[in-house]
Amino acid sequence: MSADVAEELVFHCTDDRFFVEPVNSKQLLVIDRVSHEITLEENSGQIPFSASRKNVYGLVGVIHLIAGPYLILITKRIKVGTLNKQTIWRLADTEIVPYARSLVSLTAEQKLYNDKYLSMLQQVLSTPYFYFSYTYDLTHTLQRLYYTAEDFLQMALHERADVRFVWNQHLLRDLCVQPEMSAFCLPLVHGFISIKPSSINGEWFTWAIISRRSVYRAGTRMWTRGIDQEGAVANYVETEQIIEFRDFRSSFVQTRGSIPLYWSQEPNLKYKPPPRIGNANHEEAFTRHFESQVLCYGKQVAVNLIDQKGVEGKLHEAFKHLIETSASQMVRDNVRYEYFDFHHECRKMRWDRLSILMDRLAPDLDSMGYFLFRDGVVLLEQEGVFRTNCIDCLDRTNVVQSMLARKQLQSVLTRMAILIEKQKIQDQFSFESMFKNVWADNADIISTEYSGTGALKTDFTRTGKRTHMGMMKDLWNSGVRYIKNNFFDGDRQDALDMFLGKYQVEANEGATRLCPLNKNRDTRLLLLPSAFFFSLLMVFACILLPSEYSSFTLLSLLFWFGMMVVAFLATLMQGRLLVNSPRLCLSNLNHLTTPPRIG
Repeated sequence: MSADVAEELVFHCTDDRFFVEPVNSKQLLVIDRVSHEITLEENSGQIPFSASRKNVYGLVGVIHLIAGPYLILITKRIKVGTLNKQTIWRLADTEIVPYARSLVSLTAEQKLYNDKYLSMLQQVLSTPYFYFSYTYDLTHTLQRLYYTAEDFLQMALHERADVRFVWNQHLLRDLCVQPEMSAFCLPLVHGFISIKPSSINGEWFTWAIISRRSVYRAGTRMWTRGIDQEGAVANYVETEQIIEFRDFRSSFVQTRGSIPLYWSQEPNLKYKPPPRIGNANHEEAFTRHFESQVLCYGKQVAVNLIDQKGVEGKLHEAFKHLIETSASQMVRDNVRYEYFDFHHECRKMRWDRLSILMDRLAPDLDSMGYFLFRDGVVLLEQEGVFRTNCIDCLDRTNVVQSMLARKQLQSVLTRMAILIEKQKIQDQFSFESMFKNVWADNADIISTEYSGTGALKTDFTRTGKRTHMGMMKDLWNSGVRYIKNNFFDGDRQDALDMFLGKYQVEANEGATRLCPLNKNRDTRLLLLPSAFFFSLLMVFACILLPSEYSSFTLLSLLFWFGMMVVAFLATLMQGRLLVNSPRLCLSNLNHLTTPPRIG
């Protein structure tokens, strides 16, 4: 059995069947549109001449909605670059094809809900970015791949993939149950990948960044925080920095993830809802998280960048306490806590003070090392990782991760003799500019996937200093985040839950079974924000419209101002009912389950 996935396919469609034909292969995937049966056949000319045809580049998988199964095709791809002489692609466009030839059997209500599910599916598929390779295992780090057995490398890509990072594992379930169909099972990772040919001192090398988002406890910024019972944390991302130079290969891995406690921060129309720490027993889930991390990566340096005051300060104290008093010998021996109040230390734009944190982390960077091999011989191994978090694991986290990555890059490029002794990366202006921009792009994409907007503080990552223009951009992004997190992210959370299989649509929804999408807010609640905006309009009218002011004008202004304040306070009191909330997995809102595993 080949471990590779078919790269170029021709999709044929008839009234009763789909045919997926790999180019330069005698195999043919046949899908019966009526019985939904999927079989692998020898291509013996059974495709009718009347069938429509389309060139496609892979199958995302099959999803079951009210109208039945839908086949998701990759119709456009963009080449990102090559690693280990193997091509990496970015998904650029898809097509969702229904098995059913018509929707006449559905009621009007079912059609409405089915269209909504399709819209949610398209929303996930269009979220930047999904990546894939037909031959390279993007889900594993270079070090893990090196130490795998030869028979492991002969396995199909979807079978040997790290299930934490396969985003279409639920969608592949109809295909992967039959091992002979492995050539059609293309694993997708979600996150960010950049592969750049680079030159310093006339030496050409490949510099790459791969950020892999975990499917476990995946969700949106405000609706998915903290940890679940299995030890999975929100916004968990594994980021790997790879260097290829002649017969050298190097890899440096970091992770990020939400504070591993039961805590939440559900939107309620306030700009910054206070985080709430749950009353549950945190120890068991906390231990599961760190023991799994130690088994996977070795030693852990938990770098916590949140504020020391308020509820964030309580999260810091609880996090620190659990590490220091853990009943697990593995956690006590392998996890070190490093706290740095980012906002306090770097206040008044004193971002140079980040050097304090870098100096404190330098011994750990030296001791944990990075992976390096030359011509098949291992020279160094990475024996631990930095696990960095702020409150969102986005903005401050990415700044610190980029600085650690630069320090490691300085070391490995010097060891490879690309950098001459005492040369600094910061002085290689062309490469330094590219380095900063790629890490800022990494921040923006990961932030967009989690929060809906680009990252904050990327002006420092891009330029090396905090700027007033960057602060204005952050203000804009913060406003957009507020709107999306309060009024759109409930639907986005539902879309992710459906895509990952945490919620599975049933065919009788909207007919004999109530569809959860019909849970709408009480429209009377909208009177409160409407009253606020109308009162605000009247306040402006009382100020701007009169040609001259009178006591009546003043009284009107005071009245409408008072009405505006009352309506505003009443709106905030009902804020939790006014926000756009998830509807599909309500019972798992703060303790989302993991998606089904494959392979």
